[in-house]
Order: sequence, then structure tokens, then C-alpha cells
Amino acid sequence: MGKRQLCVLIFSSIILAVLSVGTVSAEEEESAKEVQLLTKKQMVLKTLEVPDPAARFVYDSGFDFEYPDAVRGIYVTGPSAGGAKMSELTKLVESTDLNAMVIDIKEDHGNLTFEPEDEKYADIAESYIDDPKKMLKTLEEKGIYPIARVVVFKDTLLAEKRPDLSYTQNGKVWVNGRGEAFVNPFMKEVWEYNLEIAKMAAEMGFKEIQFDYVRFPEGFGNRDDILEYSQGDYANLELEEVQKRVKAVTDFVAFAREGLSNYDVDVSVDIFGYSATIPEAPNIGQNFSKISSNVDVISSMIYPSHWGPYFGISKPDAEPYRLISEYAKVENEVLGKLENKPTSRPWIQDFEAPWLYSGPTKQYGKAEVEVQIKALKENGINEYLIWNAGNNYSPNVDYTPMN
Repeated sequence: MGKRQLCVLIFSSIILAVLSVGTVSAEEEESAKEVQLLTKKQMVLKTLEVPDPAARFVYDSGFDFEYPDAVRGIYVTGPSAGGAKMSELTKLVESTDLNAMVIDIKEDHGNLTFEPEDEKYADIAESYIDDPKKMLKTLEEKGIYPIARVVVFKDTLLAEKRPDLSYTQNGKVWVNGRGEAFVNPFMKEVWEYNLEIAKMAAEMGFKEIQFDYVRFPEGFGNRDDILEYSQGDYANLELEEVQKRVKAVTDFVAFAREGLSNYDVDVSVDIFGYSATIPEAPNIGQNFSKISSNVDVISSMIYPSHWGPYFGISKPDAEPYRLISEYAKVENEVLGKLENKPTSRPWIQDFEAPWLYSGPTKQYGKAEVEVQIKALKENGINEYLIWNAGNNYSPNVDYTPMN
């Protein structure tokens, strides 16, 4: 190769490198000096402006939902969403200061509440909602913000179909005292299975994916030594068992959020309220701060009926205002320490808990719902969701009692 050819080759290489990265490195400057010595000509390398990469693809469902001033929502089951009750619930939201619905897309047993296009999920479909797009179009017209609830690790159907993704005891899939089976948060195949369902909901037009049962079974730490299950990629980590569980649950949340990043949706997680009051819930793998750092919205389930004696309150179900107020102070302190603080949107109670009482049961109605909302608002928490498993909500509630 002649000297002239060598100069051209070196010079071309340098120009290509500069064009590809848009900056000049020390190594490139040194190469330029070599070329200058060979050609006896003065050369100057300039930094070139390189356009930003193409905008990230974001899926467009075709719907136009605006985020409300503050989400105030109710829970809606699949049968309600696809049945006659939907008109009643829609009217409730339209005629009050409510503005959102959390609708089951994958429910507690593991069923989908609609007919999916993907045949892989056809055998778990219960076609309660026969036309999700039509339902969402109605919600769009009425200005009702749609949130898709996806139950993750409580999944009897998947556990029975794939025992290797669950927990077994004496050769059978383990179930809890209510006959419910769970799948294993250590198994990334379970993560992917649920992410695909979440993507379906996003493609339908839901504006938020709310993951529920993002945890190990209750009391798992007391039985993990008698159950047979895989720890997958977590088996060889040099961590205590509690920390392995915490890491698996937290990693799933981060995985799901990243997997939904090409969709114009928020990601939220339901979490036990007491998880905010302790460093972490060791049996179930929930670390409030770590999960909160990986979501857009955190929804603590703070139903007064679900607490034992706590915050110095002997029977929280009978004192909803006090319970919610005491909890809110703790949550605010925990979230206030986070660099990436999510929106707080707790679940509150609109149902009775007769199992707590030997005599007359504390009734929940207009007053009890309003004082829970008031307690949140007084502590700077403006969003909330209301739970009633049968979707029978108390009449005449003022959903913005502080206004």
C-alpha cells in the first residue's frame, strides 16, 4: 500500500468514527496528528451535531383519556363490567365526584374477563366483557378514567396447569385455607405470562395497569421449608431467604414497568398497608419503599377491618377515621424519603366485616366512607379507591367532603 493510499485510509477511518459518535476522543486526536505528519497538511477535527435517535415507539390505542384532577375510583368486577350492573355503576360515577373505575382484567382465580386474541390465553378466558373496546369507548365519552386490575401471583388456574410454576406438597399443588393456589414469584416465566396480559389491557385502551397480589402467599415464611418449589435464578444468590423473596417481588415490579414502557400507561401496585409500617413484610416479600420506587402509583390496602390492634387502636374497624389518619402519617413519612416518589392512592373500605364481631357488626355507609376520605385529605393524600367486592356502594356519599 502506497503512502497516499495509507493516508486516505486513515483519514477515512477517523471521519467515519467521528460521524458515528458525534464526539472527538483523545485516540482520534492522536490519529489526526499521524495523518498530519504524513500529509504535511494542517487538519482540524470538529465535533459534528448528530440528531437524537428516533423517538421511542409508543402504542396508541386510539382513545383519549385525561388524567383527572385526582383519581377517585371504585372497583368493578368482570361480571359487573360486562353485565347490566355496569350502567348503574357508570351512573354513580357520572353523577358524583367519582371519576375512575378499576376493572378486573385478570381476576383472583386466574381467569381473564374477556376473550383474548392470543390463543395461548384462550383456556383461561371468561367472556364477561364481550366487547372491551366498546366498554372503553363509553367510558371515554363519559370522562371516566379506566384502570385495569391484573392479579399476578394468586392464580389457581396457572398453578394447576403448571405445578412447576407453583408450590407442591406431597406431590400436589399446595393451596391455602381458602382453597386458593399461588404461583411462584421466583419464576420469570410467570412474570412474562402476566406482562403479556398487562400489554393486552394497555392495547385495549386502559390508561393504567394495576398489579394486585404482587407477593408470596401469606405466612409463606412459616411453610417454605415444607413446600417444594424452585428459586430459579435466585437459588444461588448469597442472600437470606427473606431478602430473596423481597428481591424477587421487587424485580418483578421493575420488570413489568420496563415491559410496559412502550405503552402510554401508568403502572400501579396494590400492597398491604402494614408493609409501610415495618422495614419489610418478611413472609410475603413486600418491601414498601422498594416497590414504591418502581411504580407510578402505590395503592395501600388500608381497610380498617384488615388491621388487628394497631396504632394504639384496639378495634380499627370501629374507628375508620382514626385508623386512616394514623396510617397516612406513617406512609407520608416513608414516601417522603424516596427520590422517586409515586402518587399515593390508597384503597378504602365500603363494606362490613361481620367476622370481627360476636355481636352487632359495625356498619359502613355514607359517614364511614366520608371520614376515611377526610382523614386522607387532611394528610395531603388526595386520591383513593373504594373497595366493595360485590360492587354495592353506599348511596349519597360526598366523595369530596373537604370541598
